Amino acid sequence: MTHRLKIGISACFMHADPTRALFTGKTLQYVEQSIAHWVMSTGALAVMIPSPTGATQRGDVTLDHYAQWLDGLVLHGGADVSPLSYGEQPLQEKWAGDKIRDEYEIDLVAAFERQGKPVFGVCRGLQLINVAYGGTLYQDIETQLPHALRHRDATVYDNNFHGVEIAPGSRLAALYPEGRRVKVNSIHHQAIKDLAAGFAVEAVSHEDGIIEAIRRTDAARPYLAAVQWHPEFHRADSDTIDDAALLQDFLSAAAAVRQDPTP
Repeated sequence: MTHRLKIGISACFMHADPTRALFTGKTLQYVEQSIAHWVMSTGALAVMIPSPTGATQRGDVTLDHYAQWLDGLVLHGGADVSPLSYGEQPLQEKWAGDKIRDEYEIDLVAAFERQGKPVFGVCRGLQLINVAYGGTLYQDIETQLPHALRHRDATVYDNNFHGVEIAPGSRLAALYPEGRRVKVNSIHHQAIKDLAAGFAVEAVSHEDGIIEAIRRTDAARPYLAAVQWHPEFHRADSDTIDDAALLQDFLSAAAAVRQDPTP
């Protein structure tokens, strides 16, 4: 088993709620099944990284311990990123997001950065990475960009699709040389507004130019890339972009770091 990559997946939070019938008043941390199975699809081991802080905190385990032990990190989807995390107030209460999860994931990214380990973001993960490195978000596409495409449709959920233009000459273009325009699923109502310094846009929505993929520009620093769509939701019988090349690119970076004896 020692040859298998160990990939951490950031936790989603269901915060304590005394009105909930199940696990009344308890905080739950969990991962969505599809993202774990996606990571495991080529034989890597998926490991949820629980937040070590909170009202029930015990022991001395830190996120740095996980970053030292694991080979890479995937940040997956879930609750909105809080506008407070990028210096804004929520335009509406329903877009307040999850500041607690933001702080946990920002610290998690920093821990993997310190260890020189690769990080890949999915949907919320892309937004969180952008915010962690100083970027900002549109709190709600429909409100702030009224002429934009509908990027989230709760009725059809992951069957909401649109076209994406891949930037020529990008790493993403090298991974998908068969075509500049691809089809992706779309399940988000927030999006990158100001791109964080040190990142390049690798893909945008064909219809409205919303940023759909980013990557760190400094190849001398640890691998850091993200997409706005959900590659883990791709089905073999679908005409959406195949997830395999994205996953393999990330896992190859994880394998390369593990083989490199330097810090």
